[in-house]
Amino acid sequence: MSRNVGVVSRDVLLAEDGLSFLRGIIEGRHPGPPFADAMDFDLAEADEGRVVFVGKPSARFFNPLGTIHGGWTATILDSAMACAAHSTLRAGEGYTTLEMKLNYVRPVMPDSEIVRCEGRLIHRGGSIITSEGKLVDARGKLLAHGTETCMVLRGEARR
Repeated sequence: MSRNVGVVSRDVLLAEDGLSFLRGIIEGRHPGPPFADAMDFDLAEADEGRVVFVGKPSARFFNPLGTIHGGWTATILDSAMACAAHSTLRAGEGYTTLEMKLNYVRPVMPDSEIVRCEGRLIHRGGSIITSEGKLVDARGKLLAHGTETCMVLRGEARR
C-alpha cells in the first residue's frame, strides 16, 4: 500500500488551525510526515488537546541489547506530545519544542505488537504549551511516559 508522505508548504500549514491540519493528515488531505513513515507509526486520532499515534515496533529498530532503541520510543512520544500542542494552534500560529522529559518504564519489544501513544494537553498559555504522553502496549501495559514544553510562534512556523 502506498502512503501519502511529504511536507506541505508554509502557506498550507498556516492556513488552518492546528486541529484541522492534524485531521487533514488522518483524512489524507495532507501528507503524513516522512519520519513517521520511516518509524512505522501513524497519527490515528486528533481532538483538541488530545492525539493518538499507533505504531509497530519491529526488529529493524533494535539497539545492540536486542530491545527497541529508546530513540524510537522518544520519537513516538515527542510526536504525540507535540501534536497535542499542535491541536490547540490557531490559524497562523506555529510552535517549537523547548524541552522534553521521558521515563522508560519497561522495554519495548516487537512482541509489544501495536503500541498506542496518547498525547494530552496539560496547559495552553499565550506563549507556552505543556503536554504529557503515555505509550502502552497492546495489553495496555505502560511502556514509557513523559512531558513536553512547546513555545507558540505567532505568524510563523519553523521547520
